[in-house]
Amino acid sequence: MRVLAFRHVPFEGLGLIETVLEARGIPFDYCDLYRPGAVLPDTNRCAGLIFMGGPMSVNDELPFVLDEMRLIERAAALGTPILGICLGSQMIARALGGRVYRNAEKEIGWFDIHLTEEGRRDPMLGGLARSENVFHWHGDTFDLPPDAVLLAYSDRTERQAFRIGPATYGLQFHLEVTPGMIVDWSDKDENCGDVKELNAPLDPWLNYARCREIALSAFGKWCDMLAAAEGISQ
Repeated sequence: MRVLAFRHVPFEGLGLIETVLEARGIPFDYCDLYRPGAVLPDTNRCAGLIFMGGPMSVNDELPFVLDEMRLIERAAALGTPILGICLGSQMIARALGGRVYRNAEKEIGWFDIHLTEEGRRDPMLGGLARSENVFHWHGDTFDLPPDAVLLAYSDRTERQAFRIGPATYGLQFHLEVTPGMIVDWSDKDENCGDVKELNAPLDPWLNYARCREIALSAFGKWCDMLAAAEGISQ
C-alpha cells in the first residue's frame, strides 16, 4: 500500500499528513509535475492520491494542473481514495464537474469552520466539534461537483469541505500545517502579496495544539479508508 502526494511548490508538503502516514507505516512518494521534465506517473497501483496546495489557481490552466485533474478523473472512476488540500480540493472540484472562481474575499489566518449535519456524521470529520478554529490560506472557492456532500463551511466561504463517495475528500482549509510551515509560507516570495494585505503578522501557534489533535484523528481515519479499500486490516 503506497500513497502518491502531488506538490505544486516545494514548500507545501504533507506536514501532519506525513506524521500520520509514517505512524501507520504507510509508504509515500512525492510527485512534482511542476518541475521541468517531470514524468507523468502511473497511479493505477497507488492506494491513494493526495493533492496539496499552492499559490497558483486551477483556472491558470497550467499543464501540470491539467495533467493532475485528468489523474483525478481516472482515480475517481476507479474508486481510488483521493485527498485534496486547498488548491487540491479545488482541482478535485473542477475535475469532477464543479466550478472554481475567486472568493468574495481572501481567507488567510485562523478562522472557524462549522460542520454541516452531514459533516457531523462523516467518517473522517465526524470527530471534530461543531465548530473548530483552523488555518486557512486561499483566495479561490468552488461549487460542489455532482454527487458531492458538503461537510463544512465558514463565515467567509460557503464550501470548506466535501466528500464524494466513501473516501474522496476536498478540504479548503489547511489542517496539515505546522507552525514551522506557516512561518515558512509567510516568508516566500510567492506569498508576499497576500502577506502585505494582512493587518497583523500570522501567529503560527494560535490554535496549533487543537489543530494537531484533530488533524491526527482526521487523517488517521482517511488512512483507515485506504486500508479498507485495499482490504487490509489495521
